[in-house]
Amino acid sequence: MEKKKHVAVLLGGFSSERPVSLSSGNACADALEKEGYRVTRVDVGRDVSSVLAELKPDVAFNALHGPYGEDGTIQGVLEYLQIPYTHSGVLASALAMDKEQAKRVAKSVGIPVAESRVMNRFDIGNAHPMKPPYVVKPVNEGSSFGVVIVKEDQSHPPQIITSSEWRYGDTVMVERFIHGRELTCAVMGDVALGVTEIIPVGHSFYDYDAKYVAGGSKHECPAKVSPFIYQKVQTLALKAHQAIGCRGVSRSDFRYDDRYSENGELVWLEVNTQPGMTPTSLVPEIAAEAGHGFGELLSWMVEDASCSR
Repeated sequence: MEKKKHVAVLLGGFSSERPVSLSSGNACADALEKEGYRVTRVDVGRDVSSVLAELKPDVAFNALHGPYGEDGTIQGVLEYLQIPYTHSGVLASALAMDKEQAKRVAKSVGIPVAESRVMNRFDIGNAHPMKPPYVVKPVNEGSSFGVVIVKEDQSHPPQIITSSEWRYGDTVMVERFIHGRELTCAVMGDVALGVTEIIPVGHSFYDYDAKYVAGGSKHECPAKVSPFIYQKVQTLALKAHQAIGCRGVSRSDFRYDDRYSENGELVWLEVNTQPGMTPTSLVPEIAAEAGHGFGELLSWMVEDASCSR
């Protein structure tokens, strides 16, 4: 029997998504150990390159989320060290993390996106930057950090955006709010897996608590939508994955407004190149529905790892 690879699971880090990454990373490390891999957990600090140079793992399993882990930075370090790694490479990671640039690429290949503009948060001031309802979100944060929904009846933009409490950088994206249902689709390699509907429970939208607190949201897997919409979501998720240059596993999020007709409006929001890998996460659920257990999914990701992604 061949000796299984030595996998360094990169987790933690120093972005606002550190707790999510610790949860993802430990779940992945436990499962990979069960699959027979030799696993070292690396809580990523500023000294990560020297730690990895000394460790010399066969593969780095990237379980980091947010800036530094998801934006091409750690990927560049791994390229320098020539350590094969999971998920997307330098360019696709950086591109997907910049929501506005990712939308430009998606739109250029015919993927429907919501009208939006990028601006300095202080320029929003007291006048609406676009007709409500709209969403204000940081250009490069994940896990719904800093997302503010401005409803139709609000007379002026929310004060939090220009206040000193705002911690998500000065550049924000103002995007037309799309009514309707939240759909998501995982891509594994060059195959679009199933589509899940995320139904927030007691939350106005799929925010941080709805994502990570037990009972915060219900996942309808597979989503109860028409076969036409189901296949359209799969087609667009794969198209976005390929257009942005993603590798390994990714997850695309959509809004589907079916208030007026069953075919309704379907809009692509973003692609996640480092989707959550906790026990309640969407990608492991979608993969399980397609017949890939958690351990099998992770083993596939380890065996798929490479440099120059």
